[in-house]
Amino acid sequence: MFLPTTINEAEKLGWNKLDVILISGDSYIDSPHIGVAVIGKILVNAGFKVGIIAQPDIHSEKDINRLGEPNLFWGVSGGCIDSMVANYTASKKRRKKDDYSPGGENNRRPNRAVIAYSNLIRKYFKNTQPIVLGGIEASLRRIAHYDFWSDKIRRSILFDAKADYLIYGMGESAVLQLANSLSNFQFPISSINGLCFISKTKKENYIELPSFEEVAADKKAFSKMFFTFYENNDPKTAKGLVQKHGDRFLVHNPPAPALSTKELDKIYGLDFERAHAPFCERLGKVKALETIKTSVTTHRGCYGDCSFCSISIHEGRTVQSRSVSSIIGEVKKISRLSGFKGYISDVGGPTANMFGFECAKKLEKGICKNKNCIFPEVCPQLRVNHSKQLSLLNKIRNISGIKKVFVASGIRCDLIFADKKFGINYFKEVVKNHVSGQLKVAPEHIEDSVLNLMRKPKKGLLLKFKDLFYKLTEKAGKKQFLTYYFIAAHPGCTQKDMAKLKSFTRKHLKTNPRQVQIFLPLPSTFSALMYYTETNPWTRKKIFVEKDLNKKEKQKKILHCTMHSLLTYSR
Repeated sequence: MFLPTTINEAEKLGWNKLDVILISGDSYIDSPHIGVAVIGKILVNAGFKVGIIAQPDIHSEKDINRLGEPNLFWGVSGGCIDSMVANYTASKKRRKKDDYSPGGENNRRPNRAVIAYSNLIRKYFKNTQPIVLGGIEASLRRIAHYDFWSDKIRRSILFDAKADYLIYGMGESAVLQLANSLSNFQFPISSINGLCFISKTKKENYIELPSFEEVAADKKAFSKMFFTFYENNDPKTAKGLVQKHGDRFLVHNPPAPALSTKELDKIYGLDFERAHAPFCERLGKVKALETIKTSVTTHRGCYGDCSFCSISIHEGRTVQSRSVSSIIGEVKKISRLSGFKGYISDVGGPTANMFGFECAKKLEKGICKNKNCIFPEVCPQLRVNHSKQLSLLNKIRNISGIKKVFVASGIRCDLIFADKKFGINYFKEVVKNHVSGQLKVAPEHIEDSVLNLMRKPKKGLLLKFKDLFYKLTEKAGKKQFLTYYFIAAHPGCTQKDMAKLKSFTRKHLKTNPRQVQIFLPLPSTFSALMYYTETNPWTRKKIFVEKDLNKKEKQKKILHCTMHSLLTYSR
């Protein structure tokens, strides 16, 4: 079933009043790929009555009043993407398109959506039930953070939204505990892991971060705060944090434990419609559904921990995999959908080939404090093993009604070569049976100085991967290509570095890259820290950071320029 979007839909379910009302910056797609849908279905499965208001008009009361007032709490999310990222490019130009809005036009998601929706609730519902923030926008902005669009340090979004609680990360266990606490007063809300709240006093035995006022005034204090925050994001080892904002404190409880395979299977086994809700569909179709309708998530989390990426802060650095039987069951459900044409668009996660293995030491004791799992090299403790995904792909391909299964999530080439037993066989299988004409790979750059700041592998592995891909493609008798993703204007990157990248792609990759994006400093990432402080966070040495918007655009254009123009940039 769809979560009710109108009071009439709720009444048809026998629900006179809802326990929880969820607000989303996206149109409502009922899918396991959509966070607000997952949270809603988990709560319904636990016996709570849940409704959803998608993209409410913030200039009137008509949408926010549609479902009345909840018994327990309002859940507010900006959607699957931070609203400022959804609304503006890295050059601060307004985006015209929004894949999560009906009709694809970007005219329904307000800037700083989490704050706007919280204010909307307060405006029309005085002294209402608690407002609970969630989703990636809230998660990345849960402590004092650098905001690219205002070019300043902003307070925790809890203060700016004037909300009661914030659930960070994926949030399933925390939201259930919160709902049960508000409903049955089972245990104190202040003890829920994965939850933040505001207090007039510090919490005992929690680490005190430099205050908002300190980090807003001093970049060194901001850097110190960030490292302490970052080092306390692993559920096995994290301590609680407090940060003073004015005369009050942000209380940041330790993260919720990583979900077990059994828990993940239960979530993905819930009854999702995999469709656009009828109330929203009348406004137009959403492009995002085209991609996710026949896509399957195999795991969460990423041990890549790239500096510019938000996954490690939001989903975590521990990879949590579903069981093969659960994934097969979902594929079979998709195969029975009306209009299904036999193609599974993706089987993967943040990176496809991280499925099915993890470091035993990490699972027992937590993440190593001063060591990354796969940078600068793959740690031998990780014991990379592609056998489980290899078996999974073979099983999916043999399901009745399945014509083709694609791996579209991207592949880490360093992991392929780190797996001496199954890596090459896995790659052969992918090249032969699971590429839709193009396989995407994200080297991001080729200059060592830039790659080190990004925490990405060196270019030698990329060339080795490229050569093997085309060798296997030729052997399979296919016409397939690699698509390369690059970032321009990342901290540490100059125009000369981009010129060298252009020469490299022309000489060694034999391509003129089209997938180039200008670096965007996402809140609570190491790259945003570099961008703001203009410092290498690990060595504390000054680095070049391009902040001029026109010169950022110029860095991007270098990859598209002629060789004659390239000589100018190389001087």
